[in-house]
Amino acid sequence: MTEISTVWFALVDWLANGLWAEATWWQVLLVTLVMTHITICSVTIFLHRAQAHRALDLHAIPSHFFRFWLWLTTGMVTKEFVAVHRKHHAKCETEEDPHSPQTRGIKALLLTGVELYRAESKVAETITKYGKGTPDDWIERNLYTRYSWQGVGLMLILDLAIFGAIGLTVWAVQMLWIPVMATGIINGIGHWWGYRNFEAADASTNVSPWGILIGGEELHNNHHTYPTSAKFSVKPFEFDIGWVYIRGMELVGLAKARKTVPQLKLGEIKPQADAKTLEAVIANRYEVMAKYAKELRAACAAELEQVKQQGAAARLADLQLAKRWLHRDAEKIPSAVLPQLANAVNSSPKLAQLVTMREELRQLWTRTNVSAEQLVVDLQQWCKRAESSGIDALAEFSMKLRAARA
Repeated sequence: MTEISTVWFALVDWLANGLWAEATWWQVLLVTLVMTHITICSVTIFLHRAQAHRALDLHAIPSHFFRFWLWLTTGMVTKEFVAVHRKHHAKCETEEDPHSPQTRGIKALLLTGVELYRAESKVAETITKYGKGTPDDWIERNLYTRYSWQGVGLMLILDLAIFGAIGLTVWAVQMLWIPVMATGIINGIGHWWGYRNFEAADASTNVSPWGILIGGEELHNNHHTYPTSAKFSVKPFEFDIGWVYIRGMELVGLAKARKTVPQLKLGEIKPQADAKTLEAVIANRYEVMAKYAKELRAACAAELEQVKQQGAAARLADLQLAKRWLHRDAEKIPSAVLPQLANAVNSSPKLAQLVTMREELRQLWTRTNVSAEQLVVDLQQWCKRAESSGIDALAEFSMKLRAARA
């Protein structure tokens, strides 16, 4: 009887405290954060960058590890994630977008984002059309896809076995991490609030310049601008920890980036823009327009300062709004401020010319019914007008375009 009692109490103690009974609260917290970070890295490196966008090739070792870990910690099926995400990019911010806060509301994304993902993953047409090229080997068919929920069940058993009763909390945090961080913050806030480096066609934003907590996915505007880039950071002050891990794997032969963000290269200033100049400008159009937007903001700031010195209070409000919004694409500007922006532009010949020439520059890659030869002529004429405009910033910008090379 005594032996039975001893075994019983030992079992109860094991169930309560787990195999790591001596673990302190901060050790449990640290291990939990490490495991959730591995999950985030698995999503961003394997599911997102490697599978959905083919931005990098992964060796079989990390690929199989990521697939197994995602089976344990998320239950997500690779083909389903890839298909839903590719459709999100193809139909971004439209009614067909599986998870856009612009059409469904930010509240729906934050509270029911997982349900939106699951609903779309059950649409056969989505899976067939957008899920091509994902793993289809024996273990995918017979374990990861067929028994997708059993992995998270096994993770619960492991957490309880290691940590005891507190393992239930550890498991709950693991299960909530992706729905909250990826589905809620990236799919929701990443299309609702933040800063934008580039005027991408959608409403994507960079939630934070430091992509650590969500593996670099915080740099969402950068990603939507260059979706096939394995690296999400663009500006010198931005940090993408997912890219750090990719570079580390490249150094040991476990990964290879197929594409990264293109960068505008400058050489000698040509006497006249040519076909190569046009090629470089179009290839780097987002960066070109971002640099132009910077000049436009600077012009608004200079005009605002001049008006302050002159004491022309009537124009202050209009120019303050212009400084905030004029560099944005027209469809991204709130309709309520458009009349005041028009007033600011109409009262400043310099701003009017900068806005007009910005739209003319954009036509170099938006007009599809014009020959390449004609576009070269248009670029040459644009540069001539810019350099004879009397606006120093515009002339300098034009010379940089003439120095651009592919």
